[in-house]
Formats: sequence, structure tokens, C-alpha cells
Amino acid sequence: MNSTRRQLREKVLQILYAYELSNDSLDFLFGDLTKDLNSQDSISFIKALTLKTIEHTSEFDALISETSKNWDIKRIAVIDKILIRMAICEMLYYPDIPTKVSINEVIEIAKRFSTDHSDKFINGVLDAILKKLKIQNKINKKGRGLIENKVSPNN
Repeated sequence: MNSTRRQLREKVLQILYAYELSNDSLDFLFGDLTKDLNSQDSISFIKALTLKTIEHTSEFDALISETSKNWDIKRIAVIDKILIRMAICEMLYYPDIPTKVSINEVIEIAKRFSTDHSDKFINGVLDAILKKLKIQNKINKKGRGLIENKVSPNN
């Protein structure tokens, strides 16, 4: 199977969702949910994004809680929470993926896998988190088209 990055992100969502709700091992989930892929690069992307998201879950959940003050994190739908974590992970730890791409991708995935209003909720939370991370100077994107132009106050 030749996959798009969105399809790979959907697999990451499926693995993280199953991992959160079952007692299945990550090895089993990786094997089961990537068996139709024949690209080692695709499998590597899935494993890296999954493991990095799990590794930083408490950090991401703290950001989500701080940013969505009107929402108890326990009340956020599991799929929405996982998608927000995935996007934060890409924003912070994938310098080659533009933040807009990370946000747009999880919004599109939410439209397919979550509730009718999830896309707007996720967009709002991620927009606020991105602003916060930019203020804290934690977004480091490299490469052509990845660095947003800073507008000077004189323009």
C-alpha cells in the first residue's frame, strides 16, 4: 500500500486509540495496523510519531489543560485529545513539517473519525496552543516555506 501522510496519521490515531483503550502491546498494534504497508519510511514515520506522542503525553495534556480552561481534559473526547496531542508533537518535534500542515491534517482526520463539532474545537485549542508555543519560542521549523515571515510593526 502506498500511503499519503494523512493515511499514516490516521494509522497513528488508530494505534494510539487502541493503546489507550486496550491492554494490547505497542508491538502488537504496530504489527497489526501496519501490515498492509510496504514502505519502511511509512512504518518508521508511524512508529516515531506514535512513540514521541506517548513519550510526551503528560506535557501535551498540561498544555491542553492550560489552553482549554473551560474544558476539563477528562471531558474531551478521546479521539480529539489524541489528535491534539499528535499535532502538538509535530509542532514541537518535527522541524520539517509546517505547523499549518499539522493542524490542518488533524482537523481533516477529526472530520472523518470524530464528532460533528470536533474540527472546530480542535482548531481552537491548537490555535491557542500554537500562539502560546510561539510566545515561548518553542517552535523551531527549518527549511524553505517552513519559517513564517515575521511582520515588523513598521509595515
